[in-house]
Amino acid sequence: MRTPVRSIARLAAAACAAFTLAAAAHADPAPSPCPAEVPAFAACFTGEDGQGAFYWIALPAGWNPATGVLVMHAHGGPADTGPARAGRSREDLERWAVTVKAGYAWAGSTYRRGGYGVTMAAEDTERLRRLFVARFGQPRRTLLHGQSYGGGVASKAAELYATVDGRRGPYDGVLLTSGVLGGGTRAYDFRLDLRVVYQAVCSNHPRADEPAYPLWQGLPADSKLTRDELARRVDECTGVRQPAAQRTERQKANLTTILNVVKIPEKSLIGHLNWATWLLRDVTQLRLGKRNPFGNIGAVYAGSADDAALNAGVLRYAADPQAVADLARDSNPAGAVNVPVLTLHAIHDPTAFVELESLYRDTLERAGTGPLLVQTFSDESEHSFLAAPQYPALFTALLEWIDKGEKPTPAKVAALCKGYEAGYGGSCKLVPDYRPAPLDARVTPRPR
Repeated sequence: MRTPVRSIARLAAAACAAFTLAAAAHADPAPSPCPAEVPAFAACFTGEDGQGAFYWIALPAGWNPATGVLVMHAHGGPADTGPARAGRSREDLERWAVTVKAGYAWAGSTYRRGGYGVTMAAEDTERLRRLFVARFGQPRRTLLHGQSYGGGVASKAAELYATVDGRRGPYDGVLLTSGVLGGGTRAYDFRLDLRVVYQAVCSNHPRADEPAYPLWQGLPADSKLTRDELARRVDECTGVRQPAAQRTERQKANLTTILNVVKIPEKSLIGHLNWATWLLRDVTQLRLGKRNPFGNIGAVYAGSADDAALNAGVLRYAADPQAVADLARDSNPAGAVNVPVLTLHAIHDPTAFVELESLYRDTLERAGTGPLLVQTFSDESEHSFLAAPQYPALFTALLEWIDKGEKPTPAKVAALCKGYEAGYGGSCKLVPDYRPAPLDARVTPRPR
């Protein structure tokens, strides 16, 4: 949709109403040369889904729907907050060509627009699956793979399409990697924390001579602030882009305070502050009608040289209950899954905290679906792509669970991974015995 909406809930309702009609308006997938990263002799196709989303499809050589597996990919972000960008899906295929190398068909949508909208993205992913089936046939198995923000999309889609027309839905299993799990009402609390702590320490976002605004808004709609200018401000206050030896004592102290209180690594400070600026603007102003779903009343921040002064100085905001409800309706999982779910998360993920996995497990356990979840963890410090052999191991384990009823253990996934090292390069980093702490151990808790 190209016009602002008053709420995510209304956006989802409008999208649902248009879903069936829009699915019939697309053009057939057009053959296109595959990106260089895709294995030789694969066949690739591109198109637009009739609702404004662009997509890429890749079929490995010899793929046959009667015996083949389709992996529907839900991408991360949402880094782009404007119209859908056709190149985005190609970039996803380039990154996830490992899926095609493993012998699976791959299909990924850009989603119909940038910006936040978990239910919207789930619908767009399902629309592309239906388009794939109409053109290439019904696969033997269909897996849903969500990466990063797409992990939240896939977890939501697994519930939205658990049943269709009274029958079990189209997805046989779900893989969530580096997932932003648990829903927007919990996963983004720390970004409000970052804004208020950063402002208490640095006082330059906004500067004193700029119009003031509630920090939960991210940025005024008419602001001309650029990412380059924000990075300069962060560097001015913390020296984060300078070698540590060249930082002033004041910059070192400022940086230490922000990182210790918000519990993020130095290398991701500017990235998280970008999200806490432009993504919060998208969520609160474009999707929620200028209402605030994020609150920090009662949050007690710790980790600075003077916590009492910090807590007295940070700005405080109360969440709007209806905004919270609308954001939860759009993005929060309820645990109502009915197919196997396998996850992978780097223990030191700098972008999506590994503790989000605890939140997701708690959700499924409360819903009585905990036995359908197996979580694996790797000793890595990356987010966007982890050690390559781990992905075919995960797909193999998930398919054996689906086809043979053999529920994998983390140790089994680790053993499978070793068998893929020679063919995929890199070393397996899986830690079978790891279990993450609760999210409240990483993100400052607050009354809800």
